[in-house]
Amino acid sequence: MDDVEDLDLTMDDEFEKGRGPKRFPYSELVTATGNFREEGKLGEGGFGAVYKGWLQEQNLEVAIKRVSKGSRQGQKEYISEVKIISRLRHRNLVQLVGWCHGTGDFLLVYEFMPNGSLDTHLYNKTTLLAWPERYKISLGLATALLYLHEEWEQCVVHRDVKPSNVMLDSAFNAKLGDFGLARLIDHDRGSQTTILAGTMGYLAPECVTTGKASKESDVYSFGVVALEISCGRRPVEPREEPGKVRLVEFVWDLFGRGMILEAADKRLENDQFDEDQMERLMVVGLWCAHPDYNLRPSIKQAISVLNFEAPLPVLPSKMPVPMYFAPPLDLSHFAYTSTYGNSLQGMSNSSNATSSSNSTSSPSISASKHLLASR
Repeated sequence: MDDVEDLDLTMDDEFEKGRGPKRFPYSELVTATGNFREEGKLGEGGFGAVYKGWLQEQNLEVAIKRVSKGSRQGQKEYISEVKIISRLRHRNLVQLVGWCHGTGDFLLVYEFMPNGSLDTHLYNKTTLLAWPERYKISLGLATALLYLHEEWEQCVVHRDVKPSNVMLDSAFNAKLGDFGLARLIDHDRGSQTTILAGTMGYLAPECVTTGKASKESDVYSFGVVALEISCGRRPVEPREEPGKVRLVEFVWDLFGRGMILEAADKRLENDQFDEDQMERLMVVGLWCAHPDYNLRPSIKQAISVLNFEAPLPVLPSKMPVPMYFAPPLDLSHFAYTSTYGNSLQGMSNSSNATSSSNSTSSPSISASKHLLASR
């Protein structure tokens, strides 16, 4: 619990200076959620559940994430989230309102996002996310990454960029959330070797082989999300047919044949999207998801193309294969998620990781997917 005690000192000092989120009494959050009533539960995942709440004193609707008691990885992510996101302020980031730990509970209080997460809209069978909103969301997510990578005092590598972590406010503005896996890197350092972390389908190839997290690996994840927004198709289908190609390969093949617009979401009729914007978003998606991290753009370069301030990049007609050397990664320690799951930690040499490592065999319901929305 030393990390939690250090967190107390750091955050209490910030609160006394009038900056950042506040530390809530446990009793106030119990009242806000009606004693964490089941009817107010917005979602549940591997490390806990998220509840809708109402803070009477602030007259504010919030989402309260309650970490499961006994979840060591959940507590680690709680500490990481409070330390990092509490210091960040940007219109395209989910804001942390407050936090609480006591009586064995770890609680995070976020601003409430009435339109939920991006993935619930991309794959909603009854309603269709319109193209103008899709393009705006893409730019908003890119702007969030620009702030994290280049504009804040340190470089923040998110490590888990995916639609279920992109929240939408009442005007469908994108706000990136879930910083439990995020890491701080000094601007003069290129990458950080760490345990494998993220979500399969959004993980850059070098992350799988070397465990290195970097701005480039975040850019790769953004590229996959950009293609997902354009195509309305998951990067890896849960029950893919044998021989069926994955999303990046599928789009790159059509690009090479001069038919990239054929990859557009079939639910969007031709008159329902701007063809120039669609082409830009898909080509930028491929550029960002280039298998070789040395050939990916910075997020600032990607934004310039999306804003029609720079020409489309020149890409090879066939999807390249990365040629850099990657030493074998020791997978005895890893943290990752399934395409639909929460961030999972597996440490095969650790006695307290049994339930987490077992849970990787089947996808879990993502708590962050429902984090700030009432469905």
